[in-house]
Amino acid sequence: MYDIHCHITYDVDDGSQTLDESVKMAEIAYESGVKGIVATPHSNVPRSFKNYWSSELLGKVRELREELVRRNIPLKIFCGQEIFCTRNTVELLKAEKLITINNTRYPLVEFGFYDQSHDVMEILKEIISLGYTPVIAHPERYAFVNENFDAIERIKLSGCLLQVNKGSLFGSFGEEARECASRMLAMRMADVVASDAHSPYMRTTEMNSAHEYICENYSYDYAKYVLNVNPGLILQNSKIYRF
Repeated sequence: MYDIHCHITYDVDDGSQTLDESVKMAEIAYESGVKGIVATPHSNVPRSFKNYWSSELLGKVRELREELVRRNIPLKIFCGQEIFCTRNTVELLKAEKLITINNTRYPLVEFGFYDQSHDVMEILKEIISLGYTPVIAHPERYAFVNENFDAIERIKLSGCLLQVNKGSLFGSFGEEARECASRMLAMRMADVVASDAHSPYMRTTEMNSAHEYICENYSYDYAKYVLNVNPGLILQNSKIYRF
């Protein structure tokens, strides 16, 4: 499995706070069957975490990689960001202050939980016009999706990919998010399931439970598709084929 959404970079956002916590997150992930993780710190969040791409962020990723080698934990760490979308996102992408998953065509993007559907679509169209394929982080948690599930269809038709959080499958973000995630999986509309992990204690990097849940409730092939095949293709900058 590959986890393309994880707050494993320490002391930059509300995720891991120390290098030791990051190492523990890596251990948990590897022991649960994860081969690689994309470090995706919150970025461009208004009045909060900016985390524009810098040598400091790259240095922290390299430090974690080196520590995992030293401790003999064979987990790959890739660079990325969870990009909070605003009106300046396109310009920041052009300036390379915001980066994509493993420097591919796939940026991991999020929105405010109460943003309006038309605002979301306008920003996504701008990003797509640059040749990117946005991966929408946890769409099941957005109010406009829960109010009108047809918004998911519009996002898919625009060419975006949909990343469901592991925790949503188990009700960690409320019943509405759980029901929406279940509907997306039942309709085979989810393209990726990721941890969105923030620590080794809660919202962890353990992913075997998600694999078992999807196998039992949907199918083994679909579990492989959203946890292994698609994340792997994204990391390789390859085209995603619909399930």
